Amino acid sequence: MHTIAPAAEPTIEFDPEIIGKMSQSGPRYTSYPTADRFTPDFGYGNFLEALASLKLRGGRRALSLYVHVPFCDTVCYYCACNKIVTKDRSKAATYLSYLKQEIEMQGKLFAGLNRVEQLHFGGGTPTYFSDKQMGELMAHLHRQFEFAPDSEGEYSIEIDPRTVTPERVHSLRAQGFNRVSLGVQDFDPEVQKAVNRIQPMEETLAVMEAARDAGFRSISIDLIYGLPKQNLTTMSQTLSKVIASNPDRIALYNYAHMPHLFKPQRRILDEDLPSPSVKLGMLAECIGRLTAAGYVYIGMDHFAKPTDDLAVAQQQGRLHRNFQGYSTHAEMDLVACGVSAISSVNATYSQNEKTLDEYYAKLDQGKLPIARGIQLGTDDLLRRIIIQRLMCNFELSIVSLEQAYPIVFKGYFADELKKLAELAKDGLVTIDAEWISVTPKGRLLIRNICMVFDRYLNAARAEAARSPEVQPLRYSKTI
Repeated sequence: MHTIAPAAEPTIEFDPEIIGKMSQSGPRYTSYPTADRFTPDFGYGNFLEALASLKLRGGRRALSLYVHVPFCDTVCYYCACNKIVTKDRSKAATYLSYLKQEIEMQGKLFAGLNRVEQLHFGGGTPTYFSDKQMGELMAHLHRQFEFAPDSEGEYSIEIDPRTVTPERVHSLRAQGFNRVSLGVQDFDPEVQKAVNRIQPMEETLAVMEAARDAGFRSISIDLIYGLPKQNLTTMSQTLSKVIASNPDRIALYNYAHMPHLFKPQRRILDEDLPSPSVKLGMLAECIGRLTAAGYVYIGMDHFAKPTDDLAVAQQQGRLHRNFQGYSTHAEMDLVACGVSAISSVNATYSQNEKTLDEYYAKLDQGKLPIARGIQLGTDDLLRRIIIQRLMCNFELSIVSLEQAYPIVFKGYFADELKKLAELAKDGLVTIDAEWISVTPKGRLLIRNICMVFDRYLNAARAEAARSPEVQPLRYSKTI
């Protein structure tokens, strides 16, 4: 076991024995309740009720907008996103017209509550839209919503470096984006070949340089460990190149091999995947190298420079987690547009239709394309705030929770405290009368700790244990 101390707090302690013991499948908690709890009973009418109730309360909170662009030119075999692989550009034109219709409907519904401080374009590949189409879409968004000034707002887009030129990067900045996230995954040519994503390093570095020249405030790089043909040597070489390229943030994801759920993954050979022990070694290498290079471990796959807004927000207790990962803008309503996108508005979640045909059909009827969702009860809200605080701050003030909710913590969460006591024995948390704190050893296992408070997950697992015919829920491994 070895402790890795980064240049700035928080520290992480990497204990392979505990990680091996604790690794199990579990949610990533981009929401609570998790999306598998959404039901078709929640529809357009429920969303309108939630919005009406928000307007009745008065006041004006800022909004977060998410726009989903599902198209990709080619398929990356590891991908588990909701995407449509096609070279037929006419499909993007059709989608854009419907997307604008949905945005206009949402803009009217949120009139008076529509100041946007955060925008995120995800996919698929958002830059599948041409420069002209993206310009039209951004202009349309600005007509329907009021945007905070560039210096205040966080406006980000995911980019596949293979799809843009330096000129396009400058154009994206002019269109209003000020943060960019680049998919890299791995720089090794053999790994790239094995996942069908050939992306020369020079191409990625040229896009990063263009983003700096264009005045983007933050550049983030996505990496994945556990891909086919990866090993400790290739991972170390990729890390050296990433650190030299000096991004502001790094997202390091564990490849979850679930070919039964994601068809493209069936093209990845099991024998090409690194063993669990090699994967753990790669994770240790990544944490050690990145923290030694001065990056702060934010939590759940994310690293940032100490001066980055994400690290600053965490130090100030303002960090938030939503469907796009960690965010500096806490407690905003999230309006999501596009096929399969998930909104979070006034204690509800609502997810759009997952296929283009169903998405278009709902909009043709003049309705928002909501397929399913959930209304959160008081218990859901209480557990959501606990999971948020543990995920973002690695600690929970019991006193502040008791002041905000009519509960006595040790009575309401008696069963959970027993489970936490077991985790405390393994050195993952400390518990006293006022605080639950995640230790440096527990930070990598934060999903396991949050799972203690997941009422739905624990009920489902208890049912699966009682009834062998009940299929347990399938999630990615926590580590």
